Amino acid sequence: VVPAKRPITIRDLLTHTAGISYGRGPAQEQWKAAGIQDWYFADRSEPVSAVVERMAALPMDAQPGEKYVYGYNTDILGVVVEKVSGLTLAEFFQKRITGPLGLADTQFYLPPAQKDRLAAVYAAKDGKIERATDPKTGQGHYVDGPRVAFAGGAGLLSTARDYGRFLQVLLNGGEIDGVRLLSPKTVELMTVNHVGTLFSDGNLGVGLGFAVIEDLGRAGRHGTAGAFGWGGAYHTTYWVDPREKMVVVLMTQLLPAGNSDLHQKFRALVYQSIVGPPTGVPPTRR
Repeated sequence: VVPAKRPITIRDLLTHTAGISYGRGPAQEQWKAAGIQDWYFADRSEPVSAVVERMAALPMDAQPGEKYVYGYNTDILGVVVEKVSGLTLAEFFQKRITGPLGLADTQFYLPPAQKDRLAAVYAAKDGKIERATDPKTGQGHYVDGPRVAFAGGAGLLSTARDYGRFLQVLLNGGEIDGVRLLSPKTVELMTVNHVGTLFSDGNLGVGLGFAVIEDLGRAGRHGTAGAFGWGGAYHTTYWVDPREKMVVVLMTQLLPAGNSDLHQKFRALVYQSIVGPPTGVPPTRR
């Protein structure tokens, strides 16, 4: 254990370069003893801020800004939002994001009366798919849990319609139906590479919350330079392709997903269906 070379910044957290994992790094036994491992918070009867306070006393995995380490960064950012706003993350989201954008089906915990709407979780096992049996990450505590931990990193419930609408906001440069969430320059800053070659051996970049395609050849998959996206804990995936004026969201409930190649096949099918030039781009003469 050595002192940090500099303080962790907001941008370190947004790009997962703060040096903080999900408690599975070199000091994992100390993180385990503190009861802090993995992304699942819905079963906790304490707010995320209480957990984050305990993180400060534990050894991190790397120096700030030196490595890409995926972990609790976004959960910590959620606590920062709570501290600055004076609201819980659930209250802040409803007041500033989901409410104004009309995302009526996006929340941390499902109203008990809507329990039957929650999609069943499946698990890949021995080449087959079956109902998940893990009491935590299976159906989870999203209906019957303590309902006090609002995790910025994972845990929101939503629908394809709501999530697609949120992605449309990003494609539109921060607004939809006359409601502006972000400025166009903020979206621009969010969707460019901030980490150099620290992520994916330099084949992809990392923006402020997204993986970013800078060079299609280096990325080695269907897409367009400038496209950005990420995935969810239960094997969901999404991306935005500004050049094609396209948002894509795939909702699945598969945990663990095993060696599923669904995402790769889905992406290939989406892009192979495009047979003309991008919208607004004239064809070239050859």
